[in-house]
Amino acid sequence: MNTEYSPVSFNRENIMHTAYAPLSFDRMPAYLDLLNRCNSRASDYSFANLWGWATHYELEWRFDGTLCWIRQKRPFPANWAPVGPWTEVEDWSTAPETAPGSLFIRVPYELAELWSAAVPGGVEIEDSRDLWDYLYLSSELCTLPGNRFHKKKNLLRQFMKTYEYDYSPLSEACVETVLNMQAEWCRWRDCESSESLQAENDAVARVLTAWDKIPGLCGGIIHVDDVPVAYTLAEPLGDDTMVIHFEKAAPCVKGGYQAINYLFCNDAGKNVTYVNREQDLGDEGLRQAKMSYNPADFFRKCSVRMP
Repeated sequence: MNTEYSPVSFNRENIMHTAYAPLSFDRMPAYLDLLNRCNSRASDYSFANLWGWATHYELEWRFDGTLCWIRQKRPFPANWAPVGPWTEVEDWSTAPETAPGSLFIRVPYELAELWSAAVPGGVEIEDSRDLWDYLYLSSELCTLPGNRFHKKKNLLRQFMKTYEYDYSPLSEACVETVLNMQAEWCRWRDCESSESLQAENDAVARVLTAWDKIPGLCGGIIHVDDVPVAYTLAEPLGDDTMVIHFEKAAPCVKGGYQAINYLFCNDAGKNVTYVNREQDLGDEGLRQAKMSYNPADFFRKCSVRMP
């Protein structure tokens, strides 16, 4: 933690003049500085994730001292956890966001416990299992060791034996190719009939078209016979974690998902400890798929209501 910053005490007069505003690239450096100083980092709060989903959730932020407050207006009004050095805050009760009855979602348990001890009367905490991040050991995803990964390794071997493939890291030159593949994937999956898939498709486009603006974006793409069949879009989150934001493979290519995960982890993911593959959102099929990769841990989140 950077010790040159003094503890924060909110100033009500300053708060009254600090309005919420839509996310913007001009405030991105300030946000990234606060994110780097935050006590713990969930995938939700990476800038790429915020930017990708900003339209869907109508996200807004405001900066106050050493905290950035984030709120959504859709599908219901709620605060997200503030980003910044939480332990330097002397008095949480003077922030307007912590008024009685205020609801916070996607809150890391570390902050919820801090609030529980710091806020008079404590806070109401409710677990948000559907929003827990899945954390995997990069060393395991790079090697798929033992019987626990037997099915994954078989699918990977089938892919490698069946196809003449080419893997390459994502770059700005790949953006149009990935956008075209994403559009094709949406046709395969009939995204227009699914609000959630259409929202994800829009988020992918927002992140990819900002490739030259968002620092740290990375990923990989697989071609078979010069046709893109799988891609992954990712971002470092701190020094020890790589977060996978989006991953897609052509449904007609058996083992495509296993291949892009394995090849990317052995490329950009090999020097980190954890790979964060985000949430399952309560989808049973997605939960099964994420559990099948044997998570080493979870980044636990909850909702918090002020007393």
